[in-house]
Amino acid sequence: MSLLLLCLFIVDILLGSVSIPVREFIYVISGRDADPKFTTLIFTFRIPKAITAVLCGAALSASGLQMQTLFRNPLAGPYILGISSGASLGVSLFLLGIPVAGFAFGSELMRNIGIAGAAWIGAAAILLIIFAVSLRIKDIMAILILGMMIGSGATAVVNVLQYLSTESSLKSFVVWTMGSLGNISLFQLKILAVCVAAGLIVSVVLIKPLNILLLGDNYVRTMGQRIGLVRSGIFISTTLLAGTVTAFCGPIGFIGTAVPHIARIIFSNADHRILMPASILTGSVIMLACDIVSQLPGTDMIMPINTVSAFVGIPVVIYVIIKNKKIS
Repeated sequence: MSLLLLCLFIVDILLGSVSIPVREFIYVISGRDADPKFTTLIFTFRIPKAITAVLCGAALSASGLQMQTLFRNPLAGPYILGISSGASLGVSLFLLGIPVAGFAFGSELMRNIGIAGAAWIGAAAILLIIFAVSLRIKDIMAILILGMMIGSGATAVVNVLQYLSTESSLKSFVVWTMGSLGNISLFQLKILAVCVAAGLIVSVVLIKPLNILLLGDNYVRTMGQRIGLVRSGIFISTTLLAGTVTAFCGPIGFIGTAVPHIARIIFSNADHRILMPASILTGSVIMLACDIVSQLPGTDMIMPINTVSAFVGIPVVIYVIIKNKKIS
């Protein structure tokens, strides 16, 4: 999987509206005399976009696996449970609400920090609501329906903000909702990398508690683990991972739900010591593949990343539903 990740990373750099010859790529990477046009294209656009794809795939997959383990629900994920919608609501309140209120962004730094913070707050709020309800309602389908309803409610508020917003801010927000890996500045990429790295570190630290959670909360307590601390760690990690990706790349659907199941099928293992790194790698590979497809190599057209990820994730979700229905 690591080798496949490296190969797709290189392919993602080479392909696009302007194809880069392999020889020129080698010249640029090795520091030899290369066409300045290709040097700028690779270092300014292609490599940052490929790194963004790797980070997004890893973040959404890790957060989806944690949600499925915490709620013991095979269909849980940032998108289906409405966590991405909460992050979108936070971003829309920040991007659309501030201009409507007559305020302006102080600087690009404050704007980027505000976007990330708003996404974290929105994602954390939805996650806490769903978790509080899950403590009282044990029905899996009821929790899923609740997550979708909360997501629909958040979308309704966003629609109101869109109706009230100015034309320029509305256009930028609509483009953001389609999802994109190539509209991130180097400064935003640094914020994304730091936040995703922090979230993934917490995910790795929680591997043992996640394994114990598969056996239920009571077993967690008998093993000496503090259930509240474990849940808080999962909340923090998921908020950092899903919230930051949504803030800078838009709401990317189905990756967080589908990739953990794909990793389980490929590696035939439910142990999080294997499943967590497997999901992270698989998510990065799939996001790179989606980015390659979305570019429509050889043309100037770029499809929204959400469209491509839906083609990957929806069949997996349908398969999981049918499989679980047969088992029950």
